[in-house]
This record gives sequence, C-alpha cells and structure tokens, in this order.
Amino acid sequence: MIKIIIGTNRKNAVSKTIALQYQQILKEEGIASGIIDLRELPDDFVFSALYENNGQNHAYNALHEEVKEGSKFVFIVPEYNGSFPGILKSFIDGMTYPNTFGGKKCAMVGISSGIGGGGLALSHLTDIFHYLGMHVLANKPKLAKIEENMSNNLLTNKFYIDLLKTQAAMLINF
Repeated sequence: MIKIIIGTNRKNAVSKTIALQYQQILKEEGIASGIIDLRELPDDFVFSALYENNGQNHAYNALHEEVKEGSKFVFIVPEYNGSFPGILKSFIDGMTYPNTFGGKKCAMVGISSGIGGGGLALSHLTDIFHYLGMHVLANKPKLAKIEENMSNNLLTNKFYIDLLKTQAAMLINF
C-alpha cells in the first residue's frame, strides 16, 4: 500500500485536495493507498513524542506505525516561506532513525501559490530523505499558482493532472 502524506496541518489545505486526487489516480491504476493527514497529529506531539519522550505519545505512535508499515510514499508538499512546513519536519524528526525511511521509496509533489511550484521545498526535503536513506523518485511535479488551477475544490489543470498520472505510474514501477 502506498502512503500519501499531506505535508501540512493547515485547515482546508489545498494539499489535502491534491492528496485525494492522487489517491484516485492510484485507485484507477488498481493500487491501494492510504492517506496520513498531519492534522491528526496530537497538538503537543513536539513536546510529548520526540527525543527523550519517543514512544510515549500513543496518538503519535499510531501515526508512526502507519508510516513504518509503508514501503512507498507520496509526499504532498506545500511551500511555506521558501521551504516546506515545519510540522512536516517535526513529524519526520519523530520517526525512528534510520529504520522508518531507510531503504524505502517516495515521490513528492510540490505546490505553491506563487510561481515556483514548491521547488525549493522539494529540494530541501530531498536532501533530508537522502540523509535518511530513502530513495526519492526524480520526477517531482511542481504545481505553481495552485489556486488558479483549481475549481470547486478540484485540480482542473489537465497538464497538472497528467503530471500526477505520469509520476504515479513511475512510482508504481519504482
């Protein structure tokens, strides 16, 4: 099963919309997937689940187990202040090093309101995953001006949808 991780905990995030559309693309290819929504993180997990408190927050542990069970991931990565959201970094920091991500595979989709499509965010996250021993698919769609390419809470830009379909097919065979 491919795990799709929504890279923000912001309410009404476009990232969730993209994650749901990506899940539908995988379903059309006959691939099961599950979504991990960072909004489900406990409010205090940065203090109650990391470092010396590792393993002590049951709600975080459940999400950690979901990630540990995965072998392939899709990270939907919004660009925040020229990088990716801090909540995603904290989530990653709480994972068991190096076993949670070591040797596993992932794809990444960048999204932004601006013209960069989250390119810097994807670059920063790629460096972290390489450090952790994860294999990162080279095809990384960068969906710029995301709100202008959506209608009725759905991605409508055919080119963007084709980019996601191409990446999904590559991830399946990765």
